[in-house]
Amino acid sequence: MTLAADLVRALPGLRASDDLAERVSYARDLWPRHHLSVRAGNVARAMPGCVVWPQTTEDVARLITFCAKEGVPVVPFGAGSGVCAGILPEKGAVVLDLKRMAKLRAFDVARPTVTVEAGYMGVPFEEEMNRRGFTLGHFPSSILCSTVGGWIAARGAGQCSGKYGKIEDMVADVELVTGEGKVRLLHHRTSESGLPSLVPFVIGSEGTLGVITAATLRLQRAPTARSYAGYTFPSTEAGWEAMRAAFQAGLRPAVARLYDPFDAMLARMGSVKKHGDVKKSGKNRAVGEALLRNALFGPKLLNELVDGPASPLLGGALVIVIFEGEGQTPTTEAEECQRIFERGGATHLGEGPARKWMLHRYSVSYRQAPVFSGGMFSDTIEVAAPWSKLGALYDGVRHALGDHVFVMAHMSHAYPDGCCIYFSFAGSAGDGDSWDEASEATYDSAWSAALAAAVAAGGTIAHHHGVGRSKAKGLGPELGDPGLTALAALKKAFDPHGIMNPGNLQPAPRPDPYAPAARPHKVSS
Repeated sequence: MTLAADLVRALPGLRASDDLAERVSYARDLWPRHHLSVRAGNVARAMPGCVVWPQTTEDVARLITFCAKEGVPVVPFGAGSGVCAGILPEKGAVVLDLKRMAKLRAFDVARPTVTVEAGYMGVPFEEEMNRRGFTLGHFPSSILCSTVGGWIAARGAGQCSGKYGKIEDMVADVELVTGEGKVRLLHHRTSESGLPSLVPFVIGSEGTLGVITAATLRLQRAPTARSYAGYTFPSTEAGWEAMRAAFQAGLRPAVARLYDPFDAMLARMGSVKKHGDVKKSGKNRAVGEALLRNALFGPKLLNELVDGPASPLLGGALVIVIFEGEGQTPTTEAEECQRIFERGGATHLGEGPARKWMLHRYSVSYRQAPVFSGGMFSDTIEVAAPWSKLGALYDGVRHALGDHVFVMAHMSHAYPDGCCIYFSFAGSAGDGDSWDEASEATYDSAWSAALAAAVAAGGTIAHHHGVGRSKAKGLGPELGDPGLTALAALKKAFDPHGIMNPGNLQPAPRPDPYAPAARPHKVSS
């Protein structure tokens, strides 16, 4: 008898599957390191025992109760777009796909809030809010392939966080099924209550404390007007100093993004090509990929070239800002922002760069696959720090990565007290029989160096992608022993049987995904 059959027999009405294709599909998220293994023909380190699709909170509670009794690990699954290995189920685990739980349970215009189930996909959810005259204000780049529950579980941030905040600023209440199968409604205590709230413990818990089945979210009136602007600055530092001045002057642009000179050059060149635009022959494309792969094999020299002699030719740093609201307010705020920026040495470029970014705001993810198929790899790491430590963070992480990979960066989310730096990097390991293994080693070295540098600079190792397994090794150095002890205590309280997404978020006493013993193996049934 298989696990799926056991579940169906014990829990009538629950849809479950142990089909090999399903198990392979749910064996990982979009962690770029997985792509290296897939390229080598190893599509799954270990497959779950089965996949289930609950339709109600009661379904989830029954399933968790069964799994707790039988000692079966459970991995909650939204849309699988995470990039930090939050999804890496061990053999015999149950993956719980929540996308059939996608109802709007309540809508309160007076507060205003909406109570929505965790499986609601991002774009349909925001479109429904817009039809009612509201917005959540949460626009992650993955909005096309992410869920409400995933946003909360990963402590996500949207592209408009400068105005609306991160997801933790939007969550009022959370419905959670604990690791014992108990349904708990957790209230985010506000100013009218002096009681502590458990909601902040669940936000960012990445499926390790229980299953988020629904949430009550705070809404804002949908904007009726926007103002767009782009600026060049002589340096990246001049750009972030101007952004700091604008936010600390009380301005709250929905979007404020600063691109370093190389990233700015790419932004000026254009975004994702439309189908049919690629005219290179297979031979020419292969030659181009080989040249780029070889260039990335010596990234330190390439980084020095871009930062040194080539820097004046790149055109300076680029900042785009978008204000939104009602009436003339966005225009008035944009004019004040322009005055602040120009005092900081900016040249105003008009609306074009910001409108162009808006047109392609969700397109960036779709350019990843050609890099891997061409024998290279790419990834991102988003770190953050107070403004006073931003320079040290930028220099430290950039130099740490630069010894291993080619690096570019932009400041993706800004606030009055600090900023997030979003590093993008690409690398290669040359050719040969151990090509993929060498790529993995280079990738892992780059990540280890970057995490250590972020902590040493006084920054944080995560802003909006979560921790997963890819950043778990940096959690201890940042939080210290008291922090890890507190996390372990929370885990014990919410999930006493230890069945919820084991091995995720917290460092585990087992081979981690970086160790050779944990390298994915070829799939077998």
